Amino acid sequence: MKQTFSFPIEDFTDFKQKMLNWVQPFNIFCLLDNHKYHFEEPAFECLLAVGCKSNVEAGAGKTFAALKDFVVDEGEWLFGHLAYDLKNEMEQLSSMNFDGVGFPDCHFFIPEMVLKLDEKELKIFCDSEGIEIFEAINNTVIEKEPGSTDSISIDSRISANDYLSIVRKLQQHILRGDCYEINFCQEFFANNVVLNPVTVYEKLVALSPNPFSALYKFKDRCCLCASPERYLKKVGNKISSQPIKGTAKRNLEDEVEDDLRKKELLDSNKEKSENVMVVDLVRNDLSKVCKEGTVEVDELFGVYTFPQVHQMISTISGELRPGLDWIDIVKATFPMGSMTGAPKKRVMELIERYEQTKRGLFSGAIGYVDPTGDFDFNVVIRSALYNATLKYLSFQTGSAITFYSDAEKEYEECLLKAEAMRQVLA
Repeated sequence: MKQTFSFPIEDFTDFKQKMLNWVQPFNIFCLLDNHKYHFEEPAFECLLAVGCKSNVEAGAGKTFAALKDFVVDEGEWLFGHLAYDLKNEMEQLSSMNFDGVGFPDCHFFIPEMVLKLDEKELKIFCDSEGIEIFEAINNTVIEKEPGSTDSISIDSRISANDYLSIVRKLQQHILRGDCYEINFCQEFFANNVVLNPVTVYEKLVALSPNPFSALYKFKDRCCLCASPERYLKKVGNKISSQPIKGTAKRNLEDEVEDDLRKKELLDSNKEKSENVMVVDLVRNDLSKVCKEGTVEVDELFGVYTFPQVHQMISTISGELRPGLDWIDIVKATFPMGSMTGAPKKRVMELIERYEQTKRGLFSGAIGYVDPTGDFDFNVVIRSALYNATLKYLSFQTGSAITFYSDAEKEYEECLLKAEAMRQVLA
C-alpha cells in the first residue's frame, strides 16, 4: 500500500504544465484529464500514473488469462489500455488489416507513483518521500517546444468516392438483415513525423478540452486523446456506461443558431434511433454482469455541449452481481457498442471486411483501477496515435451507418470529427 502525501497548489495551470514537462522522460506514464467538466461529480481533475513497478502486455487470445495472473495483489493502482482487437478473444474473429502504430492489444502497469491534482492540492501516492517528487515537479522549467519539427502532410486511407461506395454496400447488408447499425471508420495518417507528444497534446486539449482526455505513453508509442465518451465506470457495486450517438456541429458565432442546432439534434429521429439501438446493446451487455432487474436507463437522449460539437449521450447503469472483478466485467462488455453497432459479432466481421486499417488502440479504452477495485475507462476517440520510432502518426474517425443514412452527410460527419486534429497538426 502506497503512502499518501499532500501539498498545496498556488497556480493550477502553471503546476499542471510543469507536471507534464517533468513526466516526459519516463518510458511509461498515463495522464487522465477531466478539464473541469461537471456533468457528474468527477473522481479527480487530473490523475497521473508515472513509472512502472511491473506490467503485463498481451495479445488477443491470451489477454484475460494474463490479466488474471497479473492482478493478484490487491491494494495497488493499475493503469493501461484495452485495444479494439481484443474482440478476437471474445469471438472467433481475426484482424489482418494494416497497423502503422503497433500498440499491443492490452497493456496494464502498476505505477511507481500516482499523482492526483486539483485546483488547490496535489496528492502523491508513492513508496518513497513525496516531498522529493513535489519539489522536482515544482522546480521544472516549462519549455515551450514546437509541436513538430516539420509541416505534417495528412493523407486519407479511403478516398471520398470509396467511402461513399462502402457506405452504400453497408446499407445493402442492413437491407438484407445482416445488421441494424454499423460504426464505420476511416484512417487519416502521416509518415516521417517528428513531434513532441506533450506539446501537441496541450494544443489538442486547448482547442478541444473533453472530460475523458488522456496522454498515454507506452515506450515509443503515444496516444493523445481528447475523448468526450465514457466506456465503463464502477463505484462500489454500481456500474455505468455512457455511449454517445448523435453529433451536431456548433455555431460559435451565433448563439441562436447554436441553440437551434442543439434542438435539431434532440428532435432528430435518425440520431435518436441510432442512440437507442446502442442503448439496447449496452443494456444487454450490462445484464451479463448485473443482478437481474437492476439494469436501467438513467438518462435517454441527453444532449451535452462541447467546444466544437453537441453530442447525444445516454446513461445506463446496473448493480453488479457479487464475485465479479473488473476483468470479468470488461470481458462481458468489450468492445463498447457505440464503436461497433448491432448485432456485435456480425458488425465486427463487416468492420474487418470494409475498413482499410486496424483500429488498434482507437475505439479501445484507456483508464485505471484504483486500490479498492473501482475503475473508470474512456472510449479512445478524437485521438492521435503516434509511433516515434517509425515516425508514423494516425487518427481515425467514424459514424454510425443505418439504412436511412445519407452517405455524403456521414462523410461530412467524419471530417467534422477530424477537424480539431487537423487544426492541431496544421
